Amino acid sequence: MSTMDLNTAPLKGQMDKLFFKKRLMNFGIPAVILAYLTYVFFAFDVPGLWERASMDNARTLVSDTYSYKTHVTRDNRTGDVTYAVEGERKGEYPEGMSPDWVTPGETTIVDLTGGHVVRFGPETIEYDIPGYGLVSATPSRSQGVQAVLPEGDVPEWINLSKNRLAITTDAGRLTVTRNRAEVFRYFVGWELFFFTLDSPYHGLNPFELTGRAVSGEAGAIWNDFWNNKMWRHGDVAWAIGETILMAFLGTFGAGLVALPLAFLGTRNFMPVRVIRFAARRFFDFVRGVDSLIWTVVLARAFGPGPLTGALAILITDTGTFGKIFSEALENVDEKQIEGVSSTGAKPIQRYRFGVIPQITPVLLSQLLYFLESNTRSATIIGAITGGGIGLLLTQAIITQKDWEEVSYYIVLIIVMVMFMDWFSGWLRKRLISGDEGGH
Repeated sequence: MSTMDLNTAPLKGQMDKLFFKKRLMNFGIPAVILAYLTYVFFAFDVPGLWERASMDNARTLVSDTYSYKTHVTRDNRTGDVTYAVEGERKGEYPEGMSPDWVTPGETTIVDLTGGHVVRFGPETIEYDIPGYGLVSATPSRSQGVQAVLPEGDVPEWINLSKNRLAITTDAGRLTVTRNRAEVFRYFVGWELFFFTLDSPYHGLNPFELTGRAVSGEAGAIWNDFWNNKMWRHGDVAWAIGETILMAFLGTFGAGLVALPLAFLGTRNFMPVRVIRFAARRFFDFVRGVDSLIWTVVLARAFGPGPLTGALAILITDTGTFGKIFSEALENVDEKQIEGVSSTGAKPIQRYRFGVIPQITPVLLSQLLYFLESNTRSATIIGAITGGGIGLLLTQAIITQKDWEEVSYYIVLIIVMVMFMDWFSGWLRKRLISGDEGGH
């Protein structure tokens, strides 16, 4: 065996081991990820989740986001019939006024179109369903709801018990209990979005409204719109302002606090190692706890409110900005500082004119980016602290009925985030690059 063979043998063995490790990594890591995803699939019961999903509920939820219901309700004890959008008192029709598809009288007739007709008689409620037949129900305080259905099996869209009858069709829904009977019908759109039923401007087209505004009623028109009891446009605008204020105070407050503290965490400006270590661990601590956790803690200490949300953002971002600013400070050009020092500048002046101008682009860029990001975070934080658009969104979701309001708030949040994105981009270009063209 030659000397060359003796020298290459160990090298060949090392190369074989290296290639084996690479093959092991190439196949082993995907196998581990696949095994983990398989575990998650069964541990989280994904097949059971799909089985429990209700497409009917999903369709109802989606339809509620872009439509509304008008309720016709009869009090079975007194016989009084009321009409209200979404079944709310704020959307109740004034006395003597009713939807055009309802015929009031001793027997109130509700036309749900397509041959679906509901009749509220003095004693019995009837629902004439095309293709199925007539369903009648007589509510009684002593005997519950006595229902009479066509012969045959009860279909799935009819829910019948001793004290309740519920019928759901494509045309609408009828519910009869001992105390009341209620039918509602869906309509596309956000009804009463501009004016409520008691407003003199309800039902007017844009040309009629323009004419009224020109004739001197612009203030009254705006007042009726702004103080809409159903949609509360004034309260919503105030809530959006609170959300943006939380993001603004938290972001820029964190920047003001973090900038001087960042000097304590740098090698070139803080020679004392203990102080530098303490400053860096402080940044790790405050940014290591999520802003939502700080929100809960501060809400317990100071009570709910927008200021609590702003403080939660400030604390978390102080740690993040402290780390970012300290890294920027460690990369400053010492020659510029020496140039300022040669003019006889004092230490504060050296920082002001030799250091700050160098890190200003990084500082502004990060501040404006986090302002945009914190606008989204302030929405969630507001739901916990009781302020901003997040609170209104949470309240609308909890009611489980005003999903058109939920979609309205979500649209506003998206618009708000898009505006803050545009604004921060425009401001970033103006302040950093001097470009006046915008984003």
